[in-house]
Amino acid sequence: MTIAEKPRLIVGISGASGVAYGLRALDACRELGVESHLVMSRSSALTLAQETDLTVADVQARADVAHKFGDVGASIASGSFPTLGMIVAPCSIRTMSEIASGVTASLLTRAADVTLKERRNLVLMVRETPLHLGHLRTMVKLTEMGAVIAPPLPAFYAKPLTMDEMIDQSVGRVLDLFGLSWRSVKRWGEDIGPVGATPREGA
Repeated sequence: MTIAEKPRLIVGISGASGVAYGLRALDACRELGVESHLVMSRSSALTLAQETDLTVADVQARADVAHKFGDVGASIASGSFPTLGMIVAPCSIRTMSEIASGVTASLLTRAADVTLKERRNLVLMVRETPLHLGHLRTMVKLTEMGAVIAPPLPAFYAKPLTMDEMIDQSVGRVLDLFGLSWRSVKRWGEDIGPVGATPREGA
């Protein structure tokens, strides 16, 4: 199966707070007809238990394919396996730093490294604040390597009424980077915009 027949997207979930971002990315893939390949870090199971009532098996069931964290021989560890790229949602500082070093010790970071070397989109939803200089320099390094650093920040112009709406807006904007338009995104100039704005004549 090729990307043209059914696009594939790798979704990594690290142990940072914000596991809901990864969960919704998987849900979005299913709604969009995108084949999702999931890999979770070991520490993500702890965060999952703290932030939700779900089990690891529940999360894996949301993906089309769930890979083991230590399986560095999995399909997504090879550049010959075509994908649109990879989202790490959420992305911990440890995971970010390992990707930046190029010394990858797990399938999660190996898949991210492959994504970079193949010049595919790698988007890291980094969850940490405040940031010290080492964090910022690592982000600069990753940006220079071709990754996109996309901390999940609420878009208040969309006037979210619930936490779910804030999460979906952040996930949807990240999916935009892969050319995937998800229904949950509220778009400026379409769904929302300046009060009294009207289309230009002839537009």
